[in-house]
Amino acid sequence: MWPEAEKTEQLIQNAKQGDSDARDKLLERHRDSLRRMVEMRLDRKIRRRVDASDVVQDVLVEANRRLTDYMANPVMPFHLWLRHLAQDRIIDAHRRHRGSKKRSVDLEQNIAAPVNVDQSSLNIIAQICDNEMTPAAAATMSELQARFEQAIAQLDDQDREVVVMRHFELLSNQEVAAALGLSAAAASMRYLRALRRLRALLGEPTGE
Repeated sequence: MWPEAEKTEQLIQNAKQGDSDARDKLLERHRDSLRRMVEMRLDRKIRRRVDASDVVQDVLVEANRRLTDYMANPVMPFHLWLRHLAQDRIIDAHRRHRGSKKRSVDLEQNIAAPVNVDQSSLNIIAQICDNEMTPAAAATMSELQARFEQAIAQLDDQDREVVVMRHFELLSNQEVAAALGLSAAAASMRYLRALRRLRALLGEPTGE
């Protein structure tokens, strides 16, 4: 999902040397990945008020402002740093639009969405839909989607996040560990725990 790391590192080195074009390319080549990451996490109700592209643009503006500091002290890989900035923006959006008592999006019922299913899980499901499925395959996928939506909505926030990071963002265990501030062993255990919980909720065998 994220751009190839070697090219990113080369652009960072060029940007350090004052290449403004490399700086622009560095940020722009991560735009699509950031948008997908934001779309997977923004509550669908909030997306009726906040466009994911606007969130991404805000993230890139902030990243450009803070890029010199990052390059002087790259505490984590560049794409994980961008994810961190994006997560802060997503948290702010949820806080503003779900925390307001007067205008909370929770008061705006979306009749097209299943009741009691976390809306962010629906965004995750949208990433694996195939618009060219046969009717029979589409019906089977629809049933699987419904089961998956119900199961992943029952995971706690940490378990849901690690499943999304590993299977939808395609981050390695080491990257997940760095993003969550965990040791590699702890990140691996959290991932295995989340998979076991998800399999149990889906009624699947929980063995390795």
